[in-house]
Amino acid sequence: MSHASGNRKSKIENGDAVELWWMPVGAGTPRLQQLSLRGWEAFEAWRTRRTRAVLYHCALKLRPGEGEQFTLELAPAFIRDGVAPLASGPVGLRFAGRWRLFRYELKCLPVDRLPDEQWAVDSPIAVSDDPAVARQLIALAPTVPTHTWGRRVRGTHEMWTSDSVVPWLLTRAGIATAGLGPLPGGRAPGWQAGLDLAHRQA
Repeated sequence: MSHASGNRKSKIENGDAVELWWMPVGAGTPRLQQLSLRGWEAFEAWRTRRTRAVLYHCALKLRPGEGEQFTLELAPAFIRDGVAPLASGPVGLRFAGRWRLFRYELKCLPVDRLPDEQWAVDSPIAVSDDPAVARQLIALAPTVPTHTWGRRVRGTHEMWTSDSVVPWLLTRAGIATAGLGPLPGGRAPGWQAGLDLAHRQA
């Protein structure tokens, strides 16, 4: 089994692999939505007395066997694609999760491209060249905690987001995550929460 920690822009000779991808949050969305995200980050930077950062979100590409390829990431539940989710949780407030509009879903899609892949930054990052690791991540996916998106997880200092799931999965699979986080000057709210919770559960 071969794991790579922080091996950015690496080419994987073997098609069976696990790749981590980073994309700017809001890339490809309407300008108003992008402005609202920048406004939120500006407020958070002011509130916590730090420099503004570029917001990123991450996803995984998995190749569990020859000719097989999947993408694994969270998306709003109201986006219908005919694929059953591996896990689902509420957004904002737990009681609001009874409505589809306020739910997120973890999907493992049999496709070879991410929806916003064209805006990816410093990607892909080679995580493993062992297809068994990809199969392990797919097997772990249904056990991902379904905390409320946007709310702080007890025992951590960050809110739970789509960026919490990937580090949780990698850590639970025994993959070193040092160097795999967002780029310098960037931020992925929830990444540390996923790490902290996975280590605590281990």
